[in-house]
Amino acid sequence: MAESLPETNIPTKALVVEKPGAPFVLQDVILDEVRPNELLVEIKYAGLCHTDLVAQAGLMPFGSYPAVLGHEGAGIVRRLGPGLENSGLEIGDRVLLGYSSCLDCSACKAGRKGGCESIAMINFIGTRGADDTSIRLASGEPVRGMFFGQSSFKQLAIVDFRSVVKYDGAVEDLAFLAPLGCGYLTGAATVLNVLRPKPTHSLAIFGVGAVGLCALMAAKSENLREVLAIDIVESKLEKAKSLGATRTIDPRKHENVVMAIHEILPQGVDYIIDTTGLTSMLNDGIKALAHGGTLAIVGTPRPQEELSVGALDMLIHCKTIVGVAGGFCNPQEYIPRLIKMFRAGHFPIEGLSTVYPPSKIQDAIQDMKSGKVIKPVLAW
Repeated sequence: MAESLPETNIPTKALVVEKPGAPFVLQDVILDEVRPNELLVEIKYAGLCHTDLVAQAGLMPFGSYPAVLGHEGAGIVRRLGPGLENSGLEIGDRVLLGYSSCLDCSACKAGRKGGCESIAMINFIGTRGADDTSIRLASGEPVRGMFFGQSSFKQLAIVDFRSVVKYDGAVEDLAFLAPLGCGYLTGAATVLNVLRPKPTHSLAIFGVGAVGLCALMAAKSENLREVLAIDIVESKLEKAKSLGATRTIDPRKHENVVMAIHEILPQGVDYIIDTTGLTSMLNDGIKALAHGGTLAIVGTPRPQEELSVGALDMLIHCKTIVGVAGGFCNPQEYIPRLIKMFRAGHFPIEGLSTVYPPSKIQDAIQDMKSGKVIKPVLAW
């Protein structure tokens, strides 16, 4: 395939969002040339993440439309741009694609790329910045690309090298490994890299979709004494139980979540990870924390809702709230670590994903929203 590709004006297929709130439409597009420190990747699989849907709806600072989204890509390197001759990457390599970072701020230099000072600008606006011309429609109209340095909802993607993690296994594995680039990494690294609980600690996870379940598996690998899974979808709670949750809580069956947690842990829970972004759950989480406990916010809070933090309670009981992006980790280190855990049987992610063709993306979205599937993955 690589030999037949032109150097410029590379034709491919992509899912394009015409304007905020518009659907994903599969159509022909043309890629720009591969610039320095970029590579061309033949996308084999791409996970569908809630962040893609937030961007589709126009609910985050994104730049311009039309746009191509997707930020959990995986595939095969087909071309290397100038400057990557000594990168360790070669044509034909299998790669997983994650988020990008500046590599120059204090957080990046400390290996906390998820805490990069420019993470929002680089990943949402795109690694080529405001003058992005990486994709065009057949008519010549520019399309915003380089979302998270990849815009992987297309057959061929120009990718920023900072988003790339080399993988030494089979191409077929990428069908369930692709979401490691964002959702799976975020859930697991929030436990292993941010909270770092001890076996004597307890953890509650609000929302056990893909991110929550990966947090649960990471907690299980650390042998925590109590791991609570909280969700309103029965099938997700059953999945959580099968993956090691010690207790499950359906908020609809209790007067409130705080009381339900205190029935199990009278002194409160040591750590909480919220993946829902629901302000009501965040407020309950603060109340359910034990003295000295920490609430890690992974889901995006609703901007129109107010978080009623009990300042005096936080002060007296030394409680902490932390917003976490990308597990505050280095994907080039953590993704291989999670793959090693998977191969050792401690991170069984192979059962989380369901594969769809790109033409069925609306079905994938609906199935994810309804809880029918945990992680949709598009097979290009």
